[in-house]
Amino acid sequence: MDIGIIKQKVRNNEFMISDHADNEASDELIDVAEIKSAVLNDEILEQYEDTGRGESCLVLGFVNQRPIHVVCGWRRGKVVIITVYIPKPPQFIDARTRRR
Repeated sequence: MDIGIIKQKVRNNEFMISDHADNEASDELIDVAEIKSAVLNDEILEQYEDTGRGESCLVLGFVNQRPIHVVCGWRRGKVVIITVYIPKPPQFIDARTRRR
C-alpha cells in the first residue's frame, strides 16, 4: 500500500472505520480525530499481502506523543481502518518493534 495515497484519502475523508476498529478505539480511548491524525502523521511498519480480503498495512502514528497503530486496507476505493490500538507489551517491545 502507498502511504501517500492513504494520507490523501484520509485528508479527503475517503475512509471508513470498521465496527471492529470502532470497538477497539473505544476500548483504548482513541477518538476519530486521533485516528485521522495518527494516519496523517504515520509511517508504514508492515505490509500484508492479499490473503483473501485484499492487501493491508500496519501504520504507526503519534498523537500528543502517544503511539497509535492503525491497520489500513481498501474497500470500494476507500481506505478502511480495520483495527486501531496502542502498541504495548506483551505484543510489542516498543511502538516500532513487535515481540517475536
